[in-house]
Order: sequence, then C-alpha cells, then structure tokens
Amino acid sequence: MVKSIMPIFLFLFSQLPLMAQSQTDSSILLDGKMITLSAIVVNKKVNIANFIKQVINDSTFYKAFRNLHLLNFTSINDIRMLNRDGSSAATLYGKTQQIRSGNCRSMQVLEEQTTGDYYDEQHQLNYYTAQMYASLFFTNGIICGEDNIVTGREFNTKGKAGMDKHKEQLKMLFFNPGRRINGLPFMSGKTSIYDDDMAANYNMEVDIEEHNKVNCYVFKQKVKSGMESNVVVDEMTTWFDEKTMEVTARNYSISYNAMLYDFKVLMEVQMTHAGNLLVPAVIRYNGNWKAIFKKRERGIFTATLFDFK
Repeated sequence: MVKSIMPIFLFLFSQLPLMAQSQTDSSILLDGKMITLSAIVVNKKVNIANFIKQVINDSTFYKAFRNLHLLNFTSINDIRMLNRDGSSAATLYGKTQQIRSGNCRSMQVLEEQTTGDYYDEQHQLNYYTAQMYASLFFTNGIICGEDNIVTGREFNTKGKAGMDKHKEQLKMLFFNPGRRINGLPFMSGKTSIYDDDMAANYNMEVDIEEHNKVNCYVFKQKVKSGMESNVVVDEMTTWFDEKTMEVTARNYSISYNAMLYDFKVLMEVQMTHAGNLLVPAVIRYNGNWKAIFKKRERGIFTATLFDFK
C-alpha cells in the first residue's frame, strides 16, 4: 500500500512549483506597457496582444448610446445639486419617455418635480451640470434621420464655441474616455491613456470575473502614485463580455486642476440589451467642478433607462 502511494506523492510534490506558479499573478511587457495578468488569465492562455487591441479600438461603448436613438424607452432622471456641506441646493426628479415614430424621435415629460433654484424665473436651467445632463439625455422637439453607425463618426469642436463647444468636449470625455480630446486647454494629450507616452503613467491589469451574471474580461488602468499631475483619467475599469467583447459596464474617474478650471468626476455605466442592441441601463455621475467666472458646482445624477421597445 505504501509503495502504491509513494509514486503519486512524489508526482504531486514535483508539480508544486508549477501549481504555485499557476495560482499567482504574472506581469508581461507589451508594446512598452507593463500589464499584470491574474492567475486565471494566465491559465486560460488569453492572447493579450489581441485583447489590448480590442480594448483600444472598442466602439461598443459609444455605439450603445447611439442605439438609444433607434428605440422607445422610459427614463427616470434624478439630479441633485449640492451645497459645500453636502446639503441639497436644488433637485430634479422626473420621468421621461422617448417615442420613436418612423425615422424620427421625440420626448415626452411624464413626471417632473423640482426643488430649490433648479430653474430660474424664466424657467431656464440654473446650473451648468443640469444643462449638460439635458444636452445628453433630453430631446427637444423632433429629431429625424439618425442612425447608430459609429464607424467614421468623430466628435469635433471645430466651428463650435461657448456652451456648444463644452457640450462636445463633455461628450468626448463621456463616450470615449481614454481618447485624445482636442481643444481642451493644457490637457488634450493627457486624456489619451492608451498612447505609449501616457500608458507609462498607469498600472494595468487584466482579470476574468462574473459581472451581472455575465463572464467578463476586466481591464483596469489606475494612475501610478506620484503620476497624478500627468493624467486626466485617474482610473478606469471596463468589463467586456467574454463571448462578444461588448462593454457590459465601465467605471471611471477623471480629474484636473489648472488656474482657469478644475474638476473631479466619477462615472458609472451599466449596460443591458434591448433585443440584440446593447444599450445603457444605468448611468451615475458624481462631479465637482469650477470654471473661471462661474460658481463651483457639486452635482450627483442617476439616469435609469428601461422599457426598451
């Protein structure tokens, strides 16, 4: 009996270094980027070069928002503007419904409750944050002739000024975090986190985990300690569906501090499917910003989208 057990014991003992290695994280250098791989990623022998290319070239996140232009859906809008001490300065809670008819879409306000000075005396939005929210998620009048094509479509601030220019820049940060944004004073290049000169400021990790009952690859970039002044995107974590490589969720924080303005914003986006179309289901924002000639604004909003048709 002892003789029969010994060969098995010796075999297992000889495999301990390999077993230990397979249960620990590993790091690789890829195109000048140091990337930490979890043990499960190492064991699955994921093609990291191809994976990183898909991360950098991803269009599913932006396309999910473009898909909203083609659908009927209901949205609950919860916007809170805060005082310095965290108390409420103004709020909006409402429900809207987008209606798609033919090749056009419009929006109906089903419910709306406001407090504080959310609107001014002319019923105009009193807060820059509220104006930005409205430009992203509310529809004025009837809009026709839209599609969900993202190939070849790029945000551009050319010919835009004032609020229209700021809206376009916000959309760039919102829909394409990590891409270069032209027209942002002092920080255009600092947003392009995948470029070689910017990637050196980050720790990068690849893992696999279940997220909202979907097996996902997880890609995380977090600024290295001491490098905070070099970047705008402090941290970004994206969950990709393991089968389709669609973005199923993304959390990111961005910040910047300059003489003319400063901001710190946290964003969370959760996706779902409307038929075969990927769409955002929940968007959360927590932001604090100050621009020259404008008072500081502290805002929190949550948009919950449902009843897609």
